[in-house]
Amino acid sequence: MRFTLATLALLTTALPALADEVNIYSHRQPELIQPLIDAFTAETGITVNVAFVDKGMAERLQAEGDRSPADLVLTVDIARLLQIIEAGVIQPVHSEVLTANIPAEYRDPQDQWFGLTARARIVYASKERVQPGEVTTYEDLASDKWKGRICTRSGMHDYNVALTSAILAHHDAAYTEGWLNGVKANLARKPDGGDRDQVKAIWAGECDIAVGNTYYMGEMVADGEQKAWADSVNVVFPEFEAGGTHMNISGVAMTKSAPNKDAALTFMEWLSSDAAQKIYAETNYEYPVKPGVAQSALVASWGTFTPDALGLADVAAKRAEALKLIETVDFDN
Repeated sequence: MRFTLATLALLTTALPALADEVNIYSHRQPELIQPLIDAFTAETGITVNVAFVDKGMAERLQAEGDRSPADLVLTVDIARLLQIIEAGVIQPVHSEVLTANIPAEYRDPQDQWFGLTARARIVYASKERVQPGEVTTYEDLASDKWKGRICTRSGMHDYNVALTSAILAHHDAAYTEGWLNGVKANLARKPDGGDRDQVKAIWAGECDIAVGNTYYMGEMVADGEQKAWADSVNVVFPEFEAGGTHMNISGVAMTKSAPNKDAALTFMEWLSSDAAQKIYAETNYEYPVKPGVAQSALVASWGTFTPDALGLADVAAKRAEALKLIETVDFDN
């Protein structure tokens, strides 16, 4: 069973707390997590109901208050997790299982959120026009050797705000503002579209490199029309000058109201298990956060890299300042 938003509005006042049920508000399309839900229900007998809430999740939870039917929220990007936490609608979860399975850099120090998968923010580079080894660091993207050669989505998008926040965490505000101005000066066109649109632009010869998330490569390879775009680029893993490759997460948090708290915790812990992490890796082209779980063959084929050791909580703490700097340089115009 899957709730529609209209149904959820009614359930806000009518849903009983059932020990064999978990209700989720998800930023991720339900079909992306359906294989996980099916496996979990088959193993435990617990039903999982998912409502896709694309926008306004924090506001919805605030409005529903203690009447909310949601036990968990699933979302992508550390910024979206923090927005929900800052709304005051999340409770901490103290679990030895989650602490053991998820490395410290991928979970909240106060146990309010937990990363479930990781993705790298990498560079897609034209196979024809970019030589191996030409892309090195994120800092180098501001070099004038890339003038007129870079495509990117909006600088205000969460994924790029997180990357800018990481630059800020590794350097300082003056450096980051200069870096943003440098990257802006190197753009081949105004920021537009999503990460896959940037790869299409490389394929079409509009630019030579673009910043994007790794899992989009898997999605393009699996798409008949977009495979040609994917085949035109190499996946390159830049690093920070004093660090590794920038990472972000999809994650989970428990709502403050959580009518099915025990079942919700069971699902959270299961999502960090070997079985669930393997499903994530195979179906969503993402990196497992639990050490020792193998990547999918396709993801592994993109190459190895060193993840940045900077904790995502530290990156997220720079978000507000990063947004101001992006606005100051008027990056999208």
